Amino acid sequence: VQLQASGGGLVQAGDSLTLSCATSRGTFSRSNMGWFRQAPGKEREFVATINWSGSTTKYVDSVKGRFTISRDNAKNTVNLQMNSLTPEDTAVYYCAVRLAPEIRTFVRDYDYWGQGTQVTVSS
Repeated sequence: VQLQASGGGLVQAGDSLTLSCATSRGTFSRSNMGWFRQAPGKEREFVATINWSGSTTKYVDSVKGRFTISRDNAKNTVNLQMNSLTPEDTAVYYCAVRLAPEIRTFVRDYDYWGQGTQVTVSS
């Protein structure tokens, strides 16, 4: 399984950014997908997840109302729309695949990971 995250960059506080993650077709359509992030000196943390059909999503409290996760099963991609960004959102963002059907938010529950894309929000 290969995952390729893209869309990161340097933005100002209040700006928006959309991350995208392309995956292998054979795995994507029946897998739950997640976005995580890791800031310097901190552990990787859960950001958002979406089930295989797109009917269920879950977010960490700090991004609720600002971030939206979505998926396009026809294109084998999962996106993370990030609005009203703050410096606290600065991190490397990773997409991940969870093969089991249950929604989970822990790093250990995901099976495959992309390489990460840097998001930097200046104040």
